[in-house]
Amino acid sequence: MIPKYEEIMLPFLKYLADGKEHGLSETHDALAEQFKLADEELRELLPSGRQPVFRNRVGWARTYLKKAGLVTSPKRAHFRISDKGLSLLKENPDEITSKFLTRYDDFVEFQSIKKNKKDNGSLLQPLIASNTDQTPEESLEYAYQKLHSELSKELLDIVKSCSPDFFERLIIDLLITMGYGGSRKEAGQAMGKSGDGGIDGIINEDKLGLDIIYLQAKRWENSVPVKEIRDFTGALASKKAKKGIFITTSSFPKSVYEFVGQVEYKIILINGERLANLMIEHSVGLSTVNTYHVKTIDSDYFEEN
Repeated sequence: MIPKYEEIMLPFLKYLADGKEHGLSETHDALAEQFKLADEELRELLPSGRQPVFRNRVGWARTYLKKAGLVTSPKRAHFRISDKGLSLLKENPDEITSKFLTRYDDFVEFQSIKKNKKDNGSLLQPLIASNTDQTPEESLEYAYQKLHSELSKELLDIVKSCSPDFFERLIIDLLITMGYGGSRKEAGQAMGKSGDGGIDGIINEDKLGLDIIYLQAKRWENSVPVKEIRDFTGALASKKAKKGIFITTSSFPKSVYEFVGQVEYKIILINGERLANLMIEHSVGLSTVNTYHVKTIDSDYFEEN
């Protein structure tokens, strides 16, 4: 099990107890061995998929210790224990937590922000909850995932309740935004309404129309039966298309995915959840409220050699 960042801080500081200078990668590997982490655990990524969870937590453990003055950084990506850190180890603490580090003024200052200008900067407010098990970066990413999930569900409910005409327009807007269908006029002319409130038609795979894709979209509540996909596959030949996209606001059973995996045609299945996520990814029917940029040090910029 991957340790929480607070569980890493004391072992991190003890590893530096020899007073020597240590590199981040070296310390990471030593701590991974100490916690007996398996390769799969070391490969586990944050929700963004950009950094391993353990490496992120080691980085934040180092940051917190440094901000408390327990660790110094003589050069980039290297550090050693400070006199203050050695004094703490002599106390033989059972653990080091964010709450524990509030005994150090430098850490309190780091963990706080000015409340607002009207308070003349005199009031400080906790920046990070001291009882959280996650690093600030993890908290931010998981909060984003939660917002994304809630937005996806709300968006799908709205799509299910819209009229057939609006549903057709929505699908066309999404496909054009994704680069399919040529112009909006061409895509609109190629689409036709089906008898069940969905759409049925041919779209261009690219703006030049080098290949065509047969499309069906169903605004349904119930799961799509495999019979519908068999009929869809049969229609591909009559439409002279080798590729197809079947979109539904509901879901597909396992039998549908198994069937699609056996046919010679290339068929993409888009269920309600994926439809909503594609709309979010391509900002169809959505507007941006806020944008947050999380930045880190550009090590190459500060390389003097």
